[in-house]
Amino acid sequence: MATATAGAAAADCPAEDVNQQQTGSSAASVVLPPTRNLAPTREWYSEPCMLGVDEAGRGPVLGAMVYACAVAPLSYKETLATQAYADSKTLSEAERSRLFKALAADPSCVYVADLLSAQFISGQMLGRARVSLNAVAEQSTMGLIQDVLDAGVQLKEVFIDTVGDPDRYRAKLERAFPGIAFTVCPKADALYPIVSAASIAAKVLRDTSLQVEQQQLPAKQAGSLGNGYPSDPVTQAWLAGHCDAVWGFPPLVRFSWETCSRILEERCVKVTWPADSSSAGGGGGGNAQQTLACFRQPTDNSGESSGMGRHPHFRLRRLQRVAAF
Repeated sequence: MATATAGAAAADCPAEDVNQQQTGSSAASVVLPPTRNLAPTREWYSEPCMLGVDEAGRGPVLGAMVYACAVAPLSYKETLATQAYADSKTLSEAERSRLFKALAADPSCVYVADLLSAQFISGQMLGRARVSLNAVAEQSTMGLIQDVLDAGVQLKEVFIDTVGDPDRYRAKLERAFPGIAFTVCPKADALYPIVSAASIAAKVLRDTSLQVEQQQLPAKQAGSLGNGYPSDPVTQAWLAGHCDAVWGFPPLVRFSWETCSRILEERCVKVTWPADSSSAGGGGGGNAQQTLACFRQPTDNSGESSGMGRHPHFRLRRLQRVAAF
């Protein structure tokens, strides 16, 4: 799903402080709502239908990015326009919550969401075959459309809020889904009520998922997260204070963001990763495989332990005990 750096990501409008939900045993537990209410079948699925797509959480360094779609029959377009759906960034938390509940209960409209975790996003962006943030977003959107089609919905019109080149993206979608009319443009969440509904679903699920992740943090990692954006001093302070020298950040952190990369470089143990061999058998090219130098025990005549019997996490990564760094 695309390539965005932390600096570009921070350009989004700041989110509300994610710490309104307190952590700790005395706080009420937060539960993530269902990420879809796409029933196996509804009578209107056989009618010409429309779908809107929007995202929440593209810019923050903390938590998931959520892509969501809302689906309704074309005959419902005028009714949907009267239901006060709007760009979620213009609504209060209470208004978003009320509208999300109304959306979930509406028999003529359904939603589906794709929660892309911080670890997934960073894994895509830093993997062997690097995937940009825009590509991640496009793959998620296309997956949502296919999910709705697989449910038997007769899609005729799709509206997508996007960044980047809308013409290129629209052409890609038209090739993948012939027979559907696509409207791809910036600010679609403010122009088309079906996209506004998707925007509300994405924002509510994004905020709630971050609250759930926050309440799952150990007590020593609790504290104010700020608004979750890399430009926020409170968020920066939390990141700097919760980076382990070996294991890095907690799972809710997008460690591929530039803000995190700087902290990792400054605070973490230096590691030399194994070099990939040029053949699947590990023998090609005569290049000796490098070791995890900073974790390797001092060489002596006793030889290195095979690590057998240790946890797979350490064996797979060829980590060994050392006396000191």
